[in-house]
Amino acid sequence: MLPYTSESDDNPSTPPRAYRIGQAAALLDVSVDTLRRWADAGRLQTRRTEGGQRLVEGIDLARLAEELGAEREHDRDRHVALASARNRLLGIVTRVTSDTVMAQVEMRVGPHRVVSLLTREAAEELGLAPGVVAVATVKSTNVVVELPAER
Repeated sequence: MLPYTSESDDNPSTPPRAYRIGQAAALLDVSVDTLRRWADAGRLQTRRTEGGQRLVEGIDLARLAEELGAEREHDRDRHVALASARNRLLGIVTRVTSDTVMAQVEMRVGPHRVVSLLTREAAEELGLAPGVVAVATVKSTNVVVELPAER
């Protein structure tokens, strides 16, 4: 979990309004150097604490995350046939474990591990094996969103 800044109200249920540059980079899955370059180029607005640390306002971070998501979706969509689902994650297969009926496919999507269960036959037909680039489609009705425990 990310240790959040104390740049929010005293109310612990209030989400932080600002993030340290390292936290912001981790949330966007980019390097700190990349975020600094973007800030220097004007793509991301930052401010400095009295101690000189760069902070990114949560609303600015959300805007950039949307921008990056759109860019990544555009790149991903060039590799995927048309579909109605919007929760498609381009990644690389890292492991396939099969028995006589089912297969468990593990993928890495950025820093995230995605695991799917499908029939062995489907996994074989798709040619899923470690090193194969694939797209995981997530049914949004099955996704749970939570806040981190450490705030």
